Amino acid sequence: MTEKPLSLLDLYAQLTSRTWVDLTHAFAPGIPHYPGFSDERREILYHFDEGVGTRGSGFLVHAYSLVGQWGTHVDPPVHFHKGLRTLDQIGVREMILPLVVLDIHIQVAADPDYVVQLADVVDWEARYGRIPTGCFVALRTDWSRRWPDGAAMLNQDQAGVKHYPGWSLAVLTFLFEERGITACGHETTDTDPGLSCSRNDFSLEAYVLGTDHYQIELLANLDRVPEHGALIVCAFPKPAGGSGFPARVFAILP
Repeated sequence: MTEKPLSLLDLYAQLTSRTWVDLTHAFAPGIPHYPGFSDERREILYHFDEGVGTRGSGFLVHAYSLVGQWGTHVDPPVHFHKGLRTLDQIGVREMILPLVVLDIHIQVAADPDYVVQLADVVDWEARYGRIPTGCFVALRTDWSRRWPDGAAMLNQDQAGVKHYPGWSLAVLTFLFEERGITACGHETTDTDPGLSCSRNDFSLEAYVLGTDHYQIELLANLDRVPEHGALIVCAFPKPAGGSGFPARVFAILP
């Protein structure tokens, strides 16, 4: 006898019975950000109480002024490459994906300049099998535990050199060109490690976006997500021609 396939409602019931983990930092004025960006500004246009809002009362409305790359955010390909995809050109099928977590937090605790190595990927595949095509790969460093301390995130020495972990070109090219992943993300402010960013070298971010794929920066709570078997949902607004925007990202655990 053929089993009845799961309906969408059955699938929804299964998903809601699992643990969901928010991978997003709340954003506000004063959070860590690229030094070339202005801080967020908020204005209360309407407030419940009279005399508080600049335009009236009876309900609550804020006006937000912020750059697209703010807090946990999405970088579309056009962020670095003219002519590549903008936010509104990223399809919704790219927003819910199998999640792979490359965990290098132990190495980073010993050396904040550590970058993920191909050996780390080999070890992951030895435990769980081939990284699936079309997945999202997140780099766990536990750097998000430093949030929202901007100085701790930058981790600069007396010479002003930044020391924080990041990706490596060998791993990124393997993931995008050999495994065919859809997107990647990390907990730090940059794709490139601090030593590179101190030289204004953002070549790894340029590589990722140059593959016409997106990335998520400043992820949170990857220490609460397994290395294999979860789903990730990356949701973000759809501004026409958008070059970046705060995102709401979460994982559904197996």
